[in-house]
This record gives sequence, structure tokens and C-alpha cells, in this order.
Amino acid sequence: MSQLTYSLVVNGPVYGSQSARSAYQFAQAVIEKGHVIKSVFFYQDGVTNGTALSVPANDEFNLTKAWQSMAQQHDIRLETCVAAALRRGILSEDEANQHGLAQHNLAAGFEQAGLGSLAEAMLTQDRVVQF
Repeated sequence: MSQLTYSLVVNGPVYGSQSARSAYQFAQAVIEKGHVIKSVFFYQDGVTNGTALSVPANDEFNLTKAWQSMAQQHDIRLETCVAAALRRGILSEDEANQHGLAQHNLAAGFEQAGLGSLAEAMLTQDRVVQF
């Protein structure tokens, strides 16, 4: 079987629905089968996966840290839609500076990107899977 490249689109929030966790589990399975995840694009409420301020209970799975670890181990781009993130109060340092805000809260390893990045993934990856 030949190696396929994937990009994922996550629309569900970090907590409160199964969408983001399912995407993470799918990504694990894809990697275990020898395929490559190139990027994960967090869109709509999915951008909450990229907040540095989420603190789950000690007995809960920390999905943000799991994404960060997977991305670091497998060279995966974690991209939050910049427009959706700004609407939900999730800002990179650059965006905070641009909008005159003193704080930023985009988690390490995540970057903010436009829909052009998602369009590029759709054109260049073998598979794009939405959650």
C-alpha cells in the first residue's frame, strides 16, 4: 500500500463535543498505518483547540497538549483559522500586537492561517478529512 498524505479539518471545540477528539484519534490511526498528516486546520469552534488557556481536570485528556505533542513528533502544521480565532478571542502574539491588545493566548505549536492555507491543502494532499 502506498503512503498517502492527509490534512484534517476540525470544526468541533476542544471540549463539549466528540469532533476534535475523533479527529485526533483518526490522526493517530493514519500515522500508525504509515501515512502522513501534513496539517490540521482548526475552523469555526475548532479554533478553541489552539488556546493556551484551557485547563482540563487532572483526570481528563488534555487534547491541546496531545495535538502539540503529535505535531512535534510528526512535523504536522497546526493552523487555526485567523478570522474564526479572532472572533473567539484566540490570538497569536502578532495578532494581539496588530490589534493593540496586551495579551495573546495561542498555544505553542499552533499558528494562525487564512482559508488559503486550507484551499492549498485541498489541492495538494491526497485526502482531506473533516470532523
